[in-house]
Amino acid sequence: MRRLSSFKPVSGFSLPAGLAFFAVTASVFAQAAQEPTTISREVKDVFERCSKAVVKIEATDQHGPLSGTGFFVDPTGTLYTAYSVGGEAENINVEFKGKKYPAHQLMADLRSGIAMLKVDLASPALPIGSSDQLEIATPVVTIGYPLDFAETPSFGMIAGFDRKCFGGYFPTKHLRVNLPPQRGEGGAPLLNLKGEVVGILLYTFENNSCYALPIEAAEKLRSDYVRFGEPRYGWIGTNVQEAAAPVEGSRAVTTKVMKDTPAAQAGLKPGDVVLQIGRTKVHEPEDILEASFFLTAGDAVPITVARGGEKITFQIQADSYPDGRLAAPPSSNRAMPLNLQSMPQGTP
Repeated sequence: MRRLSSFKPVSGFSLPAGLAFFAVTASVFAQAAQEPTTISREVKDVFERCSKAVVKIEATDQHGPLSGTGFFVDPTGTLYTAYSVGGEAENINVEFKGKKYPAHQLMADLRSGIAMLKVDLASPALPIGSSDQLEIATPVVTIGYPLDFAETPSFGMIAGFDRKCFGGYFPTKHLRVNLPPQRGEGGAPLLNLKGEVVGILLYTFENNSCYALPIEAAEKLRSDYVRFGEPRYGWIGTNVQEAAAPVEGSRAVTTKVMKDTPAAQAGLKPGDVVLQIGRTKVHEPEDILEASFFLTAGDAVPITVARGGEKITFQIQADSYPDGRLAAPPSSNRAMPLNLQSMPQGTP
């Protein structure tokens, strides 16, 4: 593009100075409008590469027909979606390459808010990324099926990493995203600009933001399914609270060790300050909630505590959660699932 100072009128014809400037300015903006920005090119590239593995899901539940979004994670037709879409549904169908295929449920987990379905066909698969690489203001893309529209990209950015919402705690941190999802996009993949999945869209708010489950949490459950045929949340049997002062950088102090639990059998005691669980360093009691989500019943995990000026590491084999101890994520009428219920006939 030529510099503005190089503009010259055609020989033998002159424009008033104001009109000449307007003509040049209009030309510049017209050309700029035809040249997509770097970020728009990246979003377009992600959409073109990844939309092939994103599908529309239609099913029925106790309230009637519903629809949402899912995406393939392996070449044999395994896909993720939101629990609100595939967790309690029947007659599930997946729309892929213009055709509808029946799908069956492999796993549904209310605690995490996701479901895993299977379609008996060869499929593309989205690459799995890492939410640990995300930061505040990291740009992200989602691809979903809002309302009755075709696959649609949306662009936003990471706004936060939250462990609690409206007074209740999530079972693991969730990604708060400044992105305007619509009903029907529940289960859609949250993608970085490499086209890798970093989360799964679950809930939306009135202020055009939403929550996504980090992909590591979903992959933990998929690993459980491959190994055991079901989710296997681990539990060691302790209660913790915030200490008045930190010890070795941690305020998470054990207040109770339940009888006949893995923690009691390993030798944990009230007053132990938890420093690390597996690879997760503990600074606050909330860190224990995060680390506990990734415990698998039957697996041994190293837990390091501070006791009497010493650091002690225990190898503790996690047990299964007792009945009734697994809680669903916090809910509120301000946080709505992103599945789409069909309106009754006769309503606008």
